[in-house]
Amino acid sequence: MIEPTENQEQKQVDEVLSHWSQGDYVLGEEWFVYRFNSQLPLTDEAKNISLQESINLVESEVRGLVVVTQTCDIVRSCFKRPFIEVVPLVEVDKEAMSEIERGRRPQYAFIPGVKDLNLVGDLDRIMTVEKAVLLQWKHQSGCQDDPQRRALGQALARKRVRFAFPDDFNELTNKIQNLFKKKHDKKIDEGEALRALREIRVRATPSWDAAKIELMFFFIRDQGKDKFEGKTWNVFLDKWLKLIPQEEGRYSSYGEVTTLEDLTAQEYIDSDPLDLDYLSG
Repeated sequence: MIEPTENQEQKQVDEVLSHWSQGDYVLGEEWFVYRFNSQLPLTDEAKNISLQESINLVESEVRGLVVVTQTCDIVRSCFKRPFIEVVPLVEVDKEAMSEIERGRRPQYAFIPGVKDLNLVGDLDRIMTVEKAVLLQWKHQSGCQDDPQRRALGQALARKRVRFAFPDDFNELTNKIQNLFKKKHDKKIDEGEALRALREIRVRATPSWDAAKIELMFFFIRDQGKDKFEGKTWNVFLDKWLKLIPQEEGRYSSYGEVTTLEDLTAQEYIDSDPLDLDYLSG
């Protein structure tokens, strides 16, 4: 039996795809399609057409679309791998953009190429399209170098692999949540310190299922920033730890300010990252 082979049109698609990478995007009048329950529409767009019983698909106009399929899969033959995944580009304010760029809003992906337009990828909505659709799009690069590509890959992974923290832990962190919301972008020393944090990670010992748990919060800071208007990191650490009860229910809490260079690999893999989407419940 003779196996079918790629035709000339499919090779043309592959040639176009060879120039695309994860994070590349198209701007303009684009449409995101999703299915809904006509008996119980949840979005305004679905409600507007729910009376038409024969329709259960919504076409929603968006500012653009960004490709989230891994680059190695994008460039594979469309004959064998005909689909890619895209998410819509949505507009956010400057405060949200700052949080998303630092990886603190896992619903969204930071796309460097559209930062100046205040656009980010909405990872809650994913659409599959055939690769040949890209022939109709004006290709634009979303990432310019390896660190940007790596950060995007981490954002996409974070959306799917976030740890499900216990409900009582969520309640324990309410005050930290309020602090981040209130002071993160303030032009004060504490706001500057919060902006200098790369991430916050927490380790539970011996495990999250234990009757008694020792929590260790790692406030991971950027290198080179030691003082803020004369105040050291220890001043802020003391304040932040007071927002997390030292003894509450089954938890006892401790913390330290550190850097990625000083954090051991074991401490990193044994801990889980916190983010504003999680902290806000």
